[in-house]
Amino acid sequence: MAEKIAVVTGAAQGIGAAVALALGRSGVRVAALDLQADPLTHLAQQQPGRIQPYPVDLRCSREVDGVVARIEAEMGPVDQLVNVAGILHMGLICALSDADWEGTFALNTHGVFYLSRAVARCMVPRASGCIVTVGSNAARVPRMRMAAYAASKAAACHFTKCLGLELAEHGIRCNTVSPGSTDTAMQRQLWQSPQDAQKVIAGSLPGFRTGIPLGRIADAQDIADAVLFLLSDAARHVTMHDLCVDGGATLGV
Repeated sequence: MAEKIAVVTGAAQGIGAAVALALGRSGVRVAALDLQADPLTHLAQQQPGRIQPYPVDLRCSREVDGVVARIEAEMGPVDQLVNVAGILHMGLICALSDADWEGTFALNTHGVFYLSRAVARCMVPRASGCIVTVGSNAARVPRMRMAAYAASKAAACHFTKCLGLELAEHGIRCNTVSPGSTDTAMQRQLWQSPQDAQKVIAGSLPGFRTGIPLGRIADAQDIADAVLFLLSDAARHVTMHDLCVDGGATLGV
C-alpha cells in the first residue's frame, strides 16, 4: 500500500487514530479528518509528512465536498477511504430526544453518505479504489439503551453494501468492519469502575447481552488490523462484506 493516499475520519482518537497511524506505518499518506483540530494536529506530529490534518464537520455536505476537493488538489488522488467517525447517545427509546436521534444519524449515517459519495465520485473515473466503513456489532443484534446508535450503524452498514454493489463495475471495493466492545473513549464513557470491563466480558442476562467468548475487550489496533486487511490486495476479491471483530460476542450472527 506504499504511497497510496487514504482519507480516515474520526482520526482524532480511538479507532480512527489507530487506523491512521497503522496506514502511515504501511507507507500510506493519510488525510486525517475530524471535527477536533488540536488532536488532529497532535496525530500529524507523530508521523510528520505522512499524516495531514483536515478539520471538518462531516455533518455538512458542503464542507465534505470542499475538503475532498482540497485533499485531491493538495495530496493527490484518493485511493482509500475509511469511515470511522461516530457518536453514541445512550438512553431508553422513550427518553430519547429528537436532538439525540437526529444528531446520531447526522454523523453516523449522513456523514458516511456525504463523504463516501464525494470520494466515490473521484474514484469512479479512475476505476479504482477501496472504501471501508467501521460499523458496530450493535447493528446485528438489538441492544438496550442503544437504539439510535444501533440503527444508525445498521443504516451505514447497509448503505456501504449498496455502494459496493453500484461501484463493483468500476473495480471499487466497499466493505464494513463491525467491532464489538473496544477499549476507546466511547467505550469508557459507559464504565463507572475498573470492574466494568469484566462485566462486559461476562455478559448480562438482565441486559439481554451475551459476554465475549474470547474473554477480552478489543483494543483499537485489533480493529485497525481488520481495516488494513480489507484495504489491502490480500482482500482484492472481497466486497460488500461485513467483517465482525467482537471476540464472538454476537455468536456469529
